[in-house]
Amino acid sequence: MSGRTHARACPERTCVGCRERSGKAGLLRVVLAGDRCVPDHRGTLPGRGAYLHPVPACVDLAIRRRAFQRAFRVPGPLDTAELRQAVPRAT
Repeated sequence: MSGRTHARACPERTCVGCRERSGKAGLLRVVLAGDRCVPDHRGTLPGRGAYLHPVPACVDLAIRRRAFQRAFRVPGPLDTAELRQAVPRAT
């Protein structure tokens, strides 16, 4: 036997908001469409993706830190309204 396990390893990504590493399945992928940050729930949209936890705290932190501009390598402000609507707020 080679000693390898047959279980697939879950790829890890870093949340652009809180900067913590998590399994890719637990993060929301965000892509750039023009100047809008669009949530990619299925993970199939083309382009560079940025990952973040689907919680309002991480979304707010990423926006405040300008993490999306760095992740997508673009200057200037981005429209995050669609992303804010996709992440449910705790009531």
